Amino acid sequence: MNKRNLSLLFVLILLVSIFTGCSQEKKESSNAPATEKPAAEEQSQKAEAVDVKKVFVSPEWVKSVIDGNQKESDNYIILEANWGTADESPDYNTGHIPGAVHVDIASIEGEPYWNIKTPEEVEQAMLDLGITKDKTVVLYGADVSGTARVVYAYLWAGVENVKVLNGSLNAWTNAGFELETTANAATPATDFGAKVPVHPEYWTSIEDAAKRLNDDSNFRLVSIRSYKEFIGETSGYSYIDKAGEPKGAVWGKAGSDPYHMEDYIHEDGTYITMDEMKELWKDLDFTLDNHLAFYCGTGWRATIPFLVMYENGYTDMSLYDGGWYQWQMNDDLPVQVGDPNTGDVLYTTVGELPNDKAAK
Repeated sequence: MNKRNLSLLFVLILLVSIFTGCSQEKKESSNAPATEKPAAEEQSQKAEAVDVKKVFVSPEWVKSVIDGNQKESDNYIILEANWGTADESPDYNTGHIPGAVHVDIASIEGEPYWNIKTPEEVEQAMLDLGITKDKTVVLYGADVSGTARVVYAYLWAGVENVKVLNGSLNAWTNAGFELETTANAATPATDFGAKVPVHPEYWTSIEDAAKRLNDDSNFRLVSIRSYKEFIGETSGYSYIDKAGEPKGAVWGKAGSDPYHMEDYIHEDGTYITMDEMKELWKDLDFTLDNHLAFYCGTGWRATIPFLVMYENGYTDMSLYDGGWYQWQMNDDLPVQVGDPNTGDVLYTTVGELPNDKAAK
């Protein structure tokens, strides 16, 4: 074989080798796993849509809103609700849901009775946060009853879609979702879009509560307080000296004290369901056919059964906002001390009550 033919043979062998190598590389590549999705797409959370009146939602649903996978994703705000500033919150600066803005519970309630503030004040507080009637508001907070208090106020005012992260921050982290420590500021709004309050029927005044106790046989003033508070053994609060209940009130249970709502809150921090609430109430002195005006000491605990009923389509309920705190400021109002069901009860007036029942 001459040199020319030998060179051509060498080139041919080289080309075959290169082609074979490329083919093997292509074959190996075709057997490899599919290219991974971009991180943002891989982490995008999907969840079923929920009704506008659905209050208690899962962390997966909240994450899906953040990720742009819900109709609410176009117009929402997430709020961490606690008493005081963000620096006074037990969680906000150490870790909050990405994008969450802190809201002070005092923005919607105030002295002298710690009732919901005036419509003008609540409207301005909402506008400062950029809240309008058609903005979806998702709330969570360390105190589940305090969070419920703000949710109630926004519904009373007229926000059409208000949610609670069921289980609060623990549910979020247990679901594997991340936190952030960067503080977020709201973008204020100028027009709420309706006259506040849109739902004045959700709120019962002390005057109306007293009148309906006397005149309305279908009215029930339901105490969402511990049994010791209900029978007047303690006021439940260090700053309330008198103990008892409005005459005619019925007990709706709550928990061991104002700071533990074990009858309405599971150990994991989630709220009880309507079915569980019906079971809780089955032997009590009211039914779902009554108008139920819930109250407690200063209006936090009583918002929980209101929200559970609201979520389940009930409409004949309200919040007697002043609670025991406002009632015991009026010396002439009638009071019961003890349990009417046992017969061990004293009927008197606020002015006759001793001043030594503050919680120690």
